[in-house]
Order: sequence, then structure tokens, then C-alpha cells
Amino acid sequence: MNPLEAALSNPWAALRELTDDPLHPGGAAATRELMDRADVAAGTRLLDAGCGGGESLALAAERGARPLGLDRDPGLDEELAIDAPVVRGDLGTFPVRDDSLDVVLAECTLCLSDDVAGTLAEARRVLDEGGRLALSDVVTDGEDGERRLPPFVGGALCLTNGMDRDRERLRARVERAGFEIRGVRDHREDLLAMRDQVAEQVDLDGLSSLMGDRGDDLREQASELSGKVENGTIGYVSLVAEAV
Repeated sequence: MNPLEAALSNPWAALRELTDDPLHPGGAAATRELMDRADVAAGTRLLDAGCGGGESLALAAERGARPLGLDRDPGLDEELAIDAPVVRGDLGTFPVRDDSLDVVLAECTLCLSDDVAGTLAEARRVLDEGGRLALSDVVTDGEDGERRLPPFVGGALCLTNGMDRDRERLRARVERAGFEIRGVRDHREDLLAMRDQVAEQVDLDGLSSLMGDRGDDLREQASELSGKVENGTIGYVSLVAEAV
């Protein structure tokens, strides 16, 4: 497989080469701020659902929390020297006892779930009463924001699995799962910064010229995606909700 094919088949891996970890808008600063809002402190029992390379596990450990990672394909960054257990699993069933956690962290991972309601129900199951769900994810305003995009751009923002991304319906789903929302924050500027960072490092014209007719479609859709991010049709939000 040549580099172009590899990038198109795995846009997340390609983006990881272009952006600073953690691989979500706002990076580590946004993670720290989300942890502040979720009261992650010394002794906090935290599950990072979809822990990836473990960057957020390391940030939680810095606070003296007791983090546990969950990922379908664990691959911790060895440079982080993370001292936290990680279990293999998916977002459909958390291998954790009922009422055993204080915080479930889900940064840009809910969109990867095949059953969002089931994942939220699992988060509620494992949280003790008063526990907090801290999540961030890509959202849309209306159906237009969910138009199918080519893998490289749609996959980069997890907009290709058919999940309903409307921001108001996301709030409703969280509440139906047994949570009371403490607050929601918009991260439009972080998403714009990530878009600009990728745009600076990707030669879109050169890439599309190698793809023939598909390249014209890629260029058009990338421009459309950029416009939707700019006008807020596609956004990025974080929320903290308390188990009730």
C-alpha cells in the first residue's frame, strides 16, 4: 500500500502524524479543562473510554487520580511512561463493575460507538451516584451537517458512521441515560484551529491531483467541510453530566 492509499484508508493515523496529541480539538489543554469541570482530583476513579495512546490517562495520573483505560486496540505511547491499567474492549460493554467509578471520560469517542444509547447506559451503570460523565465530540446543526463526506475528511471528524450528531439530541440522549447536565461548552475555536493546522500541513492540491476524478471530489468536499466548520454547521462541544 502506498502512502496515499494508507492515508485514505486510515485518516486517524494520518492525522496523528500531523497534529499534536491528544488527537482531538483543543488537545491537552481542552482535556485539562474538561477534567477540572468534572472534578478530577487525587483519588478520583476514572475510566477513559477509548484511551488511544493514553495521553488523557497520563493527565489524570498527574492529578493523583486512579485512571483506567479502555480501548479496542490498546497502544499506549511508550514515551509517556503511563502507570495505569488498560483493558481491551469496546464501547458497547465496559468490563467494569456497577457503581465503581467517579468519572467516565469520553473524548471524541462516542461518535465511534455503534450504539450510542447503549454506551451512555454503560457509563451510567459503572458510575456511582453523583459520578460524572465528561465527554466531548463532534456535533452538527441539522441534517445538512451530516452529509456523507470522502473518507479522508469525513473520517477525520467521525462523520461517516451514520450517527445522529445533532447537538440538542445529544443532550437529550445523555439525560435519558440517567444524567443531569451540569454544563455544555462550545469549542468552535479549537475546531477551527485544528482545521487550520491540518490545512497548513496537507498539500490538498497535490494530493487531489494524484487521485484523478476522485481528487476533484475530494477538493470540493474538503472546501465544503471547511465552510461548515466556519459557519458552525459542524461543531465541537464538551459537556459534564452528573449521574442521578
